[in-house]
Amino acid sequence: MKFSLVVPMYNESSIIAETARTVHEYMSANFDDYEVIFFDDGSKDDSAEIVRALGLPNIRVSGYGGNKGKGAAVRHAMLEAEGDVIMFTDADLAYGTEVIGRINKIFGEEPSTQIVTGSRNLSADGYEGYTVLRKIMSKVYIKVLCVVGGFKLTDSQCGCKAFCKAAAKDIFSKCEVNGFAFDFEAIMWSGVLGYKITEMPVKIINHRESKVNIIKDTFRMLGDLRRIKKRVRAKSKELGLR
Repeated sequence: MKFSLVVPMYNESSIIAETARTVHEYMSANFDDYEVIFFDDGSKDDSAEIVRALGLPNIRVSGYGGNKGKGAAVRHAMLEAEGDVIMFTDADLAYGTEVIGRINKIFGEEPSTQIVTGSRNLSADGYEGYTVLRKIMSKVYIKVLCVVGGFKLTDSQCGCKAFCKAAAKDIFSKCEVNGFAFDFEAIMWSGVLGYKITEMPVKIINHRESKVNIIKDTFRMLGDLRRIKKRVRAKSKELGLR
């Protein structure tokens, strides 16, 4: 079973060499057949050149030129990936590398698994290292978005998700969102297309200052959600889906 790991990157020159080396060390020690795609979202620094210069086996850099957004980078990479299991995670490896092996084990032990997503809300240490205020605000933010979006997931915004090849190609070929709301669109399409999502407990290992402004981004995300729901409903009807 081939495993594909997707790492979207944008101006990550300060950390990307360490990330690439860490991923290489973990993947080469734990997988026989794998690929790692560092997908460059039009970085203005030398992120792509740094990864290429390392010359690490089974690791390659891809991209489309120009900055389109994280959603676009993930979508293009997911469709480009060749693995039987295709996972994406953040460039700072926020959830560490151990989650890669855990996800692969789930797919290996249960071949019918379709989608696995991490959740910080399934274990007591999921928010370890967060300040009390940031933990509360993050939980409220996720809850509000899930209620409005109609999701039953405990953590729709977790930055590590994995798909069997068929689900990845089916879902991401229908996605259009280029920005951070791409998670919502992928989850919505998962439901429309009848794919089952399995949640797995995770915790933040590497903390980096959040780019999310809780108040501002909650209202922006709510607007994005409404637009995504409307578009997915219309496209589903056009395709003759439920």
